[in-house]
Amino acid sequence: METELGFLLDLALILLSTKALGIFTKKIQMPQVVGALLAGLILGPACLDILQETDFITECSKIGVIVLMFSAGLETDLKGLKKCGFAALVIALLGVIIPCIGGYGLAYIYNGRIIPSDATANILFQNIFIGVILTATSVSITVETLKELGKLNTDAGTAIMGAAIIDDILGIIALTVITGIGNPESDANVGEVLIKIVAFFVIAGIVGFLFYKLFKSWTDVAGEDKRRYVIVSFVFCLLMAYVAEVYFGVADITGAYLAGLVISQTARKEYIEKRFSVLSYLMLSPIFFASIGIKVKLPSMTKDIIIFTVLIIIVATITKIIGCGIGAKCFKYSTKECIQIGAGMVSRGEVALVVMDKGGKALMPSSLQGSIVIMVVATTIVAPILLKLLFKDKA
Repeated sequence: METELGFLLDLALILLSTKALGIFTKKIQMPQVVGALLAGLILGPACLDILQETDFITECSKIGVIVLMFSAGLETDLKGLKKCGFAALVIALLGVIIPCIGGYGLAYIYNGRIIPSDATANILFQNIFIGVILTATSVSITVETLKELGKLNTDAGTAIMGAAIIDDILGIIALTVITGIGNPESDANVGEVLIKIVAFFVIAGIVGFLFYKLFKSWTDVAGEDKRRYVIVSFVFCLLMAYVAEVYFGVADITGAYLAGLVISQTARKEYIEKRFSVLSYLMLSPIFFASIGIKVKLPSMTKDIIIFTVLIIIVATITKIIGCGIGAKCFKYSTKECIQIGAGMVSRGEVALVVMDKGGKALMPSSLQGSIVIMVVATTIVAPILLKLLFKDKA
């Protein structure tokens, strides 16, 4: 029976199931995040239909991914990130171009069979839009896996973080271009988007530098009550995430990650990092990862759509590994590191779902939405498994 306190039962089920399945997946030598994703999938509409996507789960998952990316920023080696800056750009660029071509090619082959004959949308732009969806990368899944494996600050881990941030920017530009040209109802302006993106990083750099100076001066003279450092840091994180998304059109997780990078340069980094780890582990991360599975609703599917679904999962996985791997190879990363970087960019997660939603009815045929959702779930589960296998130490 539904009550006003139903969210408490939802929360209890999510925490219990994600932890139980997390322990199970750890027992079979897989990352615990896979168990959390499976928990949402099993309890959600796709399987048992015990949990549905509610406002509570949605809002908590948004905070969860922001905290996760803020924590990743705190743990990132800024010197290493600067070192791989240009390499990350090339990796991200090829990691966008190759999947886009692969997605377009697959859609071109299958579009005529899957799209209803009375569809009025431009088939060319529909095909390109499928490719744009495949350019997305959800780095949050990779971050959690690398943190669990203790590999976030390896050369490959740092390259993945840098490339993922740039990938997000390139994805925004690609989405804006295709929706602006292919969807007559869209008011997207490519030039305005580019200006906003550049402006965000300039302003974020200035604000970050000022905050670092003020925060450092304050903590040097403040008392022993360190809890205030955590609160101020969290406020800065939330404001950066809000401003990035609302005023500049850049993903909120990018703002949160940059906030973490700023605070990672302060002397209070370790204390703040430990407090956020507790907050994330206790509640927010389980809700976020479970929410991805809960979003999945499997539609009725024809034979052609089932084949298309299998193929798009394969294309989405291989093109990211090839594209990012080639980019990494250009900068003399080892073959193993190239594959690690590519695997780290495979997960599409909630980012691809957002891109699909932004396309609207004109560019995202309803007959293909089920295939895209299944691809998102598959790549989100496959990515941490691949990372576990690829980062496995010989010992």
